[in-house]
Amino acid sequence: MTGRMKELASEIVRLQTELDREIERRRRELGWSIKERLVRFEEGIVAQQRQFRVGVTEFVRRASLGAIVTAPIVYSMIVPLALLDLWATIFQGICFRAYNIPKVRRADYIALDRGRLAYLNWIEALNCAYCGYGNGVVAYVREISSRTEQYWCPIKHAVRVNDPHQRYYDFLEYGDAEGYRARLDSFRAGLREDAAEGTTHIVNRDPGPPSP
Repeated sequence: MTGRMKELASEIVRLQTELDREIERRRRELGWSIKERLVRFEEGIVAQQRQFRVGVTEFVRRASLGAIVTAPIVYSMIVPLALLDLWATIFQGICFRAYNIPKVRRADYIALDRGRLAYLNWIEALNCAYCGYGNGVVAYVREISSRTEQYWCPIKHAVRVNDPHQRYYDFLEYGDAEGYRARLDSFRAGLREDAAEGTTHIVNRDPGPPSP
């Protein structure tokens, strides 16, 4: 990793910390907090939220014909999502244990907390749970696949990749044969260090001299 890359990585960490603080400030403004994965609302907030709830009958009446017709197709995605969820869990349960890769904690990626929002009717709450599950599964599987990639092939592509996973930025440059042979073991060791530190990507653990 070059000096400039290190500077940019540090700036990303700083901005993420700043964003987390801003998110926490906005939470306080909206009257809720989270502790041990449980959401707590300030007194009177739930009653205030109920004033914005749209009844199911009115909600359906407002829905477009396209939304109603495509609903079965949308919900049919639950089948491949559930299978992906199950198979990815089996995959890491077997393969990660064999390769000594720390397993991904599923609960860190799949959140079904929107149902507690009093301004949602039961259809909206169901939709939110479905979206939370679907996107959570994708994020969960992405982390599993990123750890697999870091273990077997921590090499960047020659072409630009849109929105790569976080680990990708620390991967070796395309064509760096010497670096691949010299650092593959350190990338694998980094996975175990990440698990111990609670991080999601490696942070420059290059034991050799810095790249020019």
